[in-house]
Amino acid sequence: MKLLIKGGRVIDPANKVDAVQDVLVKDGKIAAVGKDLGSEAAEKAKVINAKGKLVVPGLIDMHTHLREPGFEYKEDIASGTRAAACGGYTSVVAMANTKPVIDTASEVTFVRERAATTGIANVFPVGAVTKGQKGEELAEIGDMAAAGAVAVSDDGHPVQNGEVMRCALEYAKMFKVPVISHCEDRPLAGDGVINLGRVSTVLGLRGMPAAAEEAMVARDILLAELTGGHVHLTHISTARSVDLIRWAKGRARENGFTVTCDCTPHHLTLTEDAVEKYLYDTNTKVNPPLRTIADVEALRRGLVDGTIDAIATDHAPHHLDDKDVEYNYAAFGIVGLETAVGLIFSELVAKKLITAALAVEKLTAGPAGVLGLPKGTLQPGADADVTVIDPAAKWTVDSATFASRARNTPFGGWELTGRAVLTVVGGKVVAEDGKPS
Repeated sequence: MKLLIKGGRVIDPANKVDAVQDVLVKDGKIAAVGKDLGSEAAEKAKVINAKGKLVVPGLIDMHTHLREPGFEYKEDIASGTRAAACGGYTSVVAMANTKPVIDTASEVTFVRERAATTGIANVFPVGAVTKGQKGEELAEIGDMAAAGAVAVSDDGHPVQNGEVMRCALEYAKMFKVPVISHCEDRPLAGDGVINLGRVSTVLGLRGMPAAAEEAMVARDILLAELTGGHVHLTHISTARSVDLIRWAKGRARENGFTVTCDCTPHHLTLTEDAVEKYLYDTNTKVNPPLRTIADVEALRRGLVDGTIDAIATDHAPHHLDDKDVEYNYAAFGIVGLETAVGLIFSELVAKKLITAALAVEKLTAGPAGVLGLPKGTLQPGADADVTVIDPAAKWTVDSATFASRARNTPFGGWELTGRAVLTVVGGKVVAEDGKPS
């Protein structure tokens, strides 16, 4: 298919482009980007009028739970990639906490082959750090990397043993893949279900102290420096975590190691007060928990000053039965692929807390750079993964219309401004106006 996307504001942070231009897509690749591409470009092309809209590299979510294999009643690769496309994402990075755990080359291959046959977006698998994500014995990191794993992570199960984490960083460095760390000191977090503070006290819910995250952030920074490895600290949520990472990045440049991080749209837009406001709604139960306004403001500053490399959804679909229980017993997590763009543009860009260009960077070039993906650019010759965002589109979140199998969102009924209106993967239109094509 040949597409000509005309007259949009092209934002391509990887190539430092921010201007009104046209984008020509041909044979699955970006053929040209320029001002007023003429009649020759339009010949035999489907022409899309993007005036007043943003034309950006296909969005990348570097933290997605697709649940397949083993938990297809929550989500599978087919439904998860449709949710991704509806939200403007052309690429998702699939976490390893499935059943069985993705801890061998054959499991990595299964995910890739399944995505090729049932998915409508690119899927990049993550392998486990340890066998069965038990935190005891390293998985075969080299074999998984050779099979296509772009990182290793025991996400959902923090690697408690420091020596195991040290060895993981050493081995992963050999194969040029980062270790994605779920930063949580489990004994310190205990049986907590929300942030330890005023709200946990008022509501009588067990709290998780911010230090449970921060202690592991500090440990893994030190281990990255020790090994010269690359640690990626995912879904950070506290002000002190941001401070620690900012300090670490200053040292990393001089000492030959790499520290990167991401945060989520829900940690950028909600505080612990949501648990109280929404009357124990279990869709506010996430790990790490929603924190204080001071933490939210620190995350936003971290985006602006470059401490935070990417915004990742931590899309965590659950069946109704996992959430329709008492707060203490509900599963952690919310879905995020279909609401991320709306939240970022409504709550951050429209309020001038960050620019549209910075938002696009954190959703494209940022995650691509962390993982070394050949994505996140509109450079001619690159894969034609393109997202068109209407920053003025007004819409109301209705989980009943989600392409995801899951409905666990705290944002139901929110009126948002900004939405992906066209998603192109490999030159093919896969979603329009929030619906699969």
